[in-house]
Amino acid sequence: MDFKLTSKFKPTGDQPEAIRQLTDGLNRGDRAQVLLGVTGSGKTFTVANVIQQVNRPTLILSHNKTLAAQLYEEMKTFFPENAVEYYVSYYDYYQPEAYLPSSDTYIEKDLAINDEIDRLRLKAVSSLLSGRKDVIVVSSVSCIYGMGGPTSLQSNVVSMSIGQKIDRNVFLRQLVEALYIRNDIILERGNFRVKGETVDIFPAYNENVIRVTWWDDEIDSIEEVDPVSFHRIEKYETYQLYPANLFVTTKEQQLHAIRAIQDDLVKQVNFFEEIGDEIKAQRIKERVEYDIDMIKELGSCSGIENYSRYFDGREAGEKPYCLLDFFPKDFLMVIDESHVSVPQINAMYGGDRARKQNLVEYGFRLPAAFDNRPLKFDEFFEMINQVIYVSATPAHFELEEAEGVIVEQVIRPTGLLDPEIDVRPSENQVDDLMEEILQRTERNERVLITTLTKRTAEELTTYLLNHDIKTNYIHSDVATLDRVKIMNGLRSGEFDVLVGVNLLREGLDLPEVSLVAIIDADKEGFLRSETSMTQTVGRAARNVNGKVIMYADRITKSMQKTIDETYRRRAIQMKYNTEHGITPTQIKKDIKGILSANVSDKQSKTAPIAYIPQHEEATFAADPIIARMTRPQIEKAIDYNTSLMKDAAKNLDFLQAAQYRDEIARLQELLETVSS
Repeated sequence: MDFKLTSKFKPTGDQPEAIRQLTDGLNRGDRAQVLLGVTGSGKTFTVANVIQQVNRPTLILSHNKTLAAQLYEEMKTFFPENAVEYYVSYYDYYQPEAYLPSSDTYIEKDLAINDEIDRLRLKAVSSLLSGRKDVIVVSSVSCIYGMGGPTSLQSNVVSMSIGQKIDRNVFLRQLVEALYIRNDIILERGNFRVKGETVDIFPAYNENVIRVTWWDDEIDSIEEVDPVSFHRIEKYETYQLYPANLFVTTKEQQLHAIRAIQDDLVKQVNFFEEIGDEIKAQRIKERVEYDIDMIKELGSCSGIENYSRYFDGREAGEKPYCLLDFFPKDFLMVIDESHVSVPQINAMYGGDRARKQNLVEYGFRLPAAFDNRPLKFDEFFEMINQVIYVSATPAHFELEEAEGVIVEQVIRPTGLLDPEIDVRPSENQVDDLMEEILQRTERNERVLITTLTKRTAEELTTYLLNHDIKTNYIHSDVATLDRVKIMNGLRSGEFDVLVGVNLLREGLDLPEVSLVAIIDADKEGFLRSETSMTQTVGRAARNVNGKVIMYADRITKSMQKTIDETYRRRAIQMKYNTEHGITPTQIKKDIKGILSANVSDKQSKTAPIAYIPQHEEATFAADPIIARMTRPQIEKAIDYNTSLMKDAAKNLDFLQAAQYRDEIARLQELLETVSS
């Protein structure tokens, strides 16, 4: 099936030329291209048009879950009839295994898996295994981490067709080999149940149940049914059922792996004994022998991924299988916000290796643990067929790969211009800023302020709150889910000003923001580099009254380059608007939780829910607005959080319950300081 783009919009401004250049480059065989698109110029729409024209399976890579969720949602809207999939890390919480020699502290692996995201990952792999060409996978950097190989997964696909002669028990054994679990009481994802001549299978990647009915030794019918009512949705002549797990092995592979693990264990024990370290020798012997016993009995063990090399049949140091192995050779890769994503991919291997070094050296893991790893950058780069780097500020690496050729997209379909930039002295900057804020609040517009430190962000927030300006802050100590709540609060008018450090750069879509203030703009460094400044300036480009104020006592090279580039783009945009009679139009966008895109259209009942209080009284103690609450309001907030904590514990969501517990403790501490 070909890609079918569905949209009420048509390419305008720079988009038609950008689409033409990118498509021609791909058809010509160019390995790398750069799409330099300013904020709000419709880069995603351009990429969607290119995908439709080249008509190849596509991997869209983003550097975090939130941006991946945005892209996934947009691509599903553009291609409703095609297979648009979502592949990100399925850990809501992940604490990796580690050892700290300085304090002799061993940290066990701890994790909480998001069942719905796990389903979406399996669905993505299943779509690729099916051989479909109209597949778009939106992924985070988790796509470079190891997983089961395509051959292993393909060999465990269960094929069925009406009229096929197969003994029911043979069929059931095939399901077990594909890692489906028999459960005749509760039919859940990845389970199957048997009732006489009927087998109900709940695919690990689907939302509906597959019902297979026998007549003697012959398959009589294959139906897709609703998991609640069991009403028929669709009938199939043939059906392919994909494995319930991304790590599938055969019995032969398992036996081979156990022998190889035992051989390497003997070598490692001998090594420690030769250097005279009996403690490490005993430690590795006990741990690995326990894991082997678990694998023999259950087919798995805690931390089995550290033995993946043995199951895959790989040699030491050999590249692991990953999502990229499931794409055909002619696939297209799009790397969004490439100036951030590429360095992140480059750093993943080194960080993983450094953590495992201590585990191996001190006898907690066999050296094979090193091979449970993400791809090295060279390995990742070799697997790329053709790539489009997308960024408003492409780095030197991307420009070199594209041989300096840039496809520029400066014109916005809405006619909006890059914001004006005003440089003002730092003396009396807070008073000046307050006056600017008041002007925006009168027009029901929002303000972003960027600082260099967390402390400055918090102190400035407190100062503005004391002057009756509704303000909040956001930095690395604020949890991801809380950030989504804060962003939506800013847009909805719950507060007018948001103060941040480095979290206000890439990918934030806040059309209500008309002013961005940069404190200490002349302090050269990562946060005040040309790339960071350009990205920050872009946050004001979605509002018709967009303006940027840089508070500085001198103009640095980064500031000058940002100013020059902004005004170059403004000149192009103004000329285009004049020639085509375009009046800049304010962007209007619905306010909704970004994380809703993490799941499919139908939210799973088992998927974790973000902590977003439904009452104004239930506010976070970490929120500076809490400081203005009365004693009865705080008491009410404690009661509300207590009920939420109990509900979370009842549902066995202990991580969430612990977060509520900590919040209650902070509120109680605050209560002691508040007079009645």
